[in-house]
Amino acid sequence: MDAHTSRRYHAFADWARSSSPIYAEWAEGIAGDDELTELISRLGERRGQPNLVFAAARWAGCGLEPFAVWRDRLVAEWDSVASITAQRRTQTNEVGRCATLLPILSRIDGPIALLETGTAAGLCLYPDRYAYEYSSPAGEGLRTIVPAGPDAVRPLLRCRIDDPEALPENLPDIVWRAGIDLAPIDVRDADAVAWLETLIWPGSVHDDRVGRLRAAVEVARADPPRIVLGDILDRLPEVAAESPPDATLVVFHSAVLLYLDADERRRFADLVSALSERVGRRVVWVSNETAGTLPEIDGRMPRGVDSTGSFVQTVDGVPVALAGQHGATYEVSPFRS
Repeated sequence: MDAHTSRRYHAFADWARSSSPIYAEWAEGIAGDDELTELISRLGERRGQPNLVFAAARWAGCGLEPFAVWRDRLVAEWDSVASITAQRRTQTNEVGRCATLLPILSRIDGPIALLETGTAAGLCLYPDRYAYEYSSPAGEGLRTIVPAGPDAVRPLLRCRIDDPEALPENLPDIVWRAGIDLAPIDVRDADAVAWLETLIWPGSVHDDRVGRLRAAVEVARADPPRIVLGDILDRLPEVAAESPPDATLVVFHSAVLLYLDADERRRFADLVSALSERVGRRVVWVSNETAGTLPEIDGRMPRGVDSTGSFVQTVDGVPVALAGQHGATYEVSPFRS
């Protein structure tokens, strides 16, 4: 048995247990399986991610069956599964995260130029074109925000927010939007969009995510985003320089830096911090990443705050909120002095 893979899948099982029982069962089964841990270890760190392996298995025809049944199918289809992990990436492009981005964007003086690093299909580049419902942690309705125009395909993003003062007042004035990605996804490519759907975890709490994704794809297809192919460490300055000079440039990302090593994360943070001087105007850096991504962020966290299961949202390197990984929750109270 490969011990590292076993620990990795045990940890994933703990993470998935509350929202995707079948993924938790698969992960637990793999963690205790000599043959499967060895097979997965040969894929390497990136290709052996549970999210990717499970999506690849589903793409290869392994159904949502109990582990004992699913295991036999996985082994039988292993060559196909391994090939898929080499060809594809975990680009979930969760549009619900816009609900936790909006409280920040609505407070930035416009017009805004929006640049996302690690953008996948660019679905999070349209926060001004989605509808939102904010409620209290107890479920009391607090605010609904709906853009003008037809709403036939517009996704509705719901978010529980713990402080009414953090509610966004309106939609941002976005005049330019672009993204950078190592493997951009074309929203007009039905196969690529189907893969995005496959990356959504099975489980009742995730069912709404499929509908949101499909609606967001329709929004993006009506006005396809500009996505630049390349490494964010190489392309960020030149793409940022293309943004309109009279707009506030906002660089943002969610669950991207975990795919970089420590040195690359440091380079990225330094790169974004120097952008304002390079482009000659204000740049706002909004980050949604897990704790442990950058040591200076961890050092600024209020004592006793438990960020398990959430992103730590920062603005210009300062923690301001806990953002639910799929956009369902937004907590600012722990950061209010």
